[in-house]
Amino acid sequence: MKDFTSKSDEELWRIAASRDGNAFGELFERHADAVYNHCFRRVASWAVAEDLTSTVFLEAWRKRKTVRFQGESVLPWLLAVANYSIRNSNRSLRRYRRLLSKLPRETAIPDQSDEAIGRIDDERAMEIILSIFDQLSEQDQEIISLCDWSGLSYEEAALALEVPVGTIRSRLSRARARLRQHLDDAEAERSLRQDGNGGES
Repeated sequence: MKDFTSKSDEELWRIAASRDGNAFGELFERHADAVYNHCFRRVASWAVAEDLTSTVFLEAWRKRKTVRFQGESVLPWLLAVANYSIRNSNRSLRRYRRLLSKLPRETAIPDQSDEAIGRIDDERAMEIILSIFDQLSEQDQEIISLCDWSGLSYEEAALALEVPVGTIRSRLSRARARLRQHLDDAEAERSLRQDGNGGES
């Protein structure tokens, strides 16, 4: 088996386009965790994030001959595909979260391993964050998730969203301001509820 670890993403993409599964496998190893975490932050479910990650790389393999590589890393394009996949499944995901929130919380967790407990805690915490995040427009959600959560540079986010770098800067500034306002509103509402309950949390 060839050693692809020293090759750039662009070189690997070109090799993968000639139906080299090993080159594509190296791209998967490099970027699967970033795609997985990006998806989780958008959907608050590790299981759904895993499905979406599979969808992203399946689409990448399907389009390996037709997509023009831009920039040094393929990650911005993969995250753009992830955003597209998330948009397509958003309605069902929102229904899933609403139904999940109505279910009684388990008093006992069958798998008591630290990893299982941590995953459940992560999902519950992310559900709370997304209840506020979902109040933003899809455009605001995408720009914040790419730049602030997934750590893309302005240039990489511009590639992912196919807009000029200057547009990324202005959109991100406005999106952050709107998110701060929603967070302030949520905090104010929580304080009012506490005051109405005699200060109980």
